[in-house]
Amino acid sequence: MRYVALAMGIDGLTRRWQRRYDQADQGNERQSRRRRRWVWRAVRGLAAVLIALVMAAGIILTVTPSVATAWSIAREQADSHHSAFPGPAVPHRFAAALIATEDHRFGSEPGVDPYAIARVLLAGLTGGGDQGGATLYQQLAKVLYTPGRGGIPTEIEQIALAIKLKYSYSDAQILRMYSAVVYFGHGFYGLAAASCGYFGRPPGKLSWSQAALLAGLVQAPSAYDPLQFPRLARARERHVIGRLAATGVLTGHRAKAALAASIARLTRGAGGC
Repeated sequence: MRYVALAMGIDGLTRRWQRRYDQADQGNERQSRRRRRWVWRAVRGLAAVLIALVMAAGIILTVTPSVATAWSIAREQADSHHSAFPGPAVPHRFAAALIATEDHRFGSEPGVDPYAIARVLLAGLTGGGDQGGATLYQQLAKVLYTPGRGGIPTEIEQIALAIKLKYSYSDAQILRMYSAVVYFGHGFYGLAAASCGYFGRPPGKLSWSQAALLAGLVQAPSAYDPLQFPRLARARERHVIGRLAATGVLTGHRAKAALAASIARLTRGAGGC
């Protein structure tokens, strides 16, 4: 009898364990179903957002003007400032300094820099300051198509135009248009005028220091004018040389050597070629 009672007790305990296991299994199954439903809703929501973004991008690209006129607009602007267009190819030193400072992903990005845009959006959400982020394509779009305009709609238009510029012109053509129309301060429009005006030499003969000075001017041409504000220009030159070193264009030794000459020495030929 004792063995029968023990067996019945074990059987009862096993049944209770089985019921608890079944209940837990049912609970896990309900939890699993809820998790699957949540994941499916999230996927559908994300897909809807992506579809909306693609449609919005398509509409924006459709309603913004064609960039087939970019070359002719650049020519008109250059002519209005009495500068040659298209002129010679942009020299390596200036191009390298400009890219290192203004848009180090130039050539590999799709006209806009997704990382920079993410920083700008994050700064806007958190109340941070202006994080920059305009690529050379966007800057060129601004100069050619939206000069003097601002606001979010204009910035969206510039993004669309930048993408079109990227896939309509070679990088060399983008640099030539940009260098021909951008303002370098002191009344100088275009690289050739700025190079001759500040240093008394053509762009192809610029030293690394002089190329860095010019590349640094496009952000704030009047503020960094080396003839009027040599100390600020020097600080900006250091930044550009630092970017050239950081991106591997210059070694540490060459970067240090590039900063050896004073602003007065660099600009002693100012006045024209």
